[in-house]
Order: sequence, then C-alpha cells, then structure tokens
Amino acid sequence: MLLKIYQENPSPRHIKMVIDCLNSGGLVIFPTDTVYALGCSIHQVKAVDRIAQIKGIKKEKANFSFIFNNLSMLSDFTRPISNEIYKLMKRNLPGPFTFILEANSNIPKLFQSKKKTIGIRIPNEPIIQLIVLELGHPVMTTSILDDDKVLEYTTDPEVIYENFKDKVDIVIDGGFGGNLPSTIVDCTGNEVNILRQGKGELE
Repeated sequence: MLLKIYQENPSPRHIKMVIDCLNSGGLVIFPTDTVYALGCSIHQVKAVDRIAQIKGIKKEKANFSFIFNNLSMLSDFTRPISNEIYKLMKRNLPGPFTFILEANSNIPKLFQSKKKTIGIRIPNEPIIQLIVLELGHPVMTTSILDDDKVLEYTTDPEVIYENFKDKVDIVIDGGFGGNLPSTIVDCTGNEVNILRQGKGELE
C-alpha cells in the first residue's frame, strides 16, 4: 500500500494504520531527514528476518540501526555512555546522524547474535518521530539502496513503491526524499570517529 502522510499535519488514522502494521510484524518504508528507509518493530523477529532477506544479508552480520524519538530510550539498549558522548548526541540530534554505541545485553537477544554495537538515529522528520512515539519503542531501520548504480538512493516514493510493493506492507509517501545518507559517528573507541561523512556536519 502507498500511503500519503503529510509532514505538517499527519493524519492520526494513517499513523494508526502504520502502528498496527508494525505491531503485527509488517514492514514499512518511510521518509527520514536523509534518505527513505525500511523498518520494522524491534519486537517482531520474523520482520527482522524479512528485512535481512530483502537486503540479502545474514541477520547476525547486519548493521541495522534503531530509530528513537528521544535520548531517554538509550539506556534500554546501550551500555552507559560518558557525559561527553551524551552532550555530543544532544547537540546534534534530532539530525542526520547515526551514532554507533556499545550495545547492552538486550541487543543480542533481539538479533539472536553476538552483536556488541548498536546504531542510534533520531531523524529530524516529524512522520517517523510520531510513529516511534505512538509505537512506544524504537523502529529497527536500514536505508534502501537503489539497484541503479548512478542513483544510490531513490528519492521518489512512487518509484520506491513500484520497486518494493511486493516486498513490504506499506510505503509512506512523505514527499520527495534526499539522496545523501546520514553521517555515521563511531563512539565506541577512545576517540569519536566519523566512519562515513554524509549529510550531517558534526558540531
């Protein structure tokens, strides 16, 4: 289903459709403040398997990120972080960043793997923020790459729908997306390290 949702005034009925879909193990493609992304509820193991299959990767090797709507969710999934890292995240989020942190013991259970790190996103995008708020827990996410080698990311939701309608349950049309991915910031070492420079300029 291609579902039009407006950023300025998201329809509560449409948001509820997305929540019901995620809670029943569905896959949703949604806009972020960078590129369109594919996601599911972190509590739906079969949905995580489906995403790994779509991406053509083994779940235990996958670098999926979690989308939060605020930093208060951090302690449920990460080991304690330093004041410096917390302040760095607070300065730059919501925004086009993925922060890599050390995962706590909840993460291996979710992924059935020995995963020791987790990527955290809080996009500056009202639709996905509202979805996570209403859902009450993070959405697991990965960006959707295009098969076209010239365009790494598809920006048109209608084209995305044509490409993915047989693989996912809902594609949210939130208008044209971007084609620059998030900046990945590794906070697991002694120094903060930018693994990929994307749209976000770290403050």
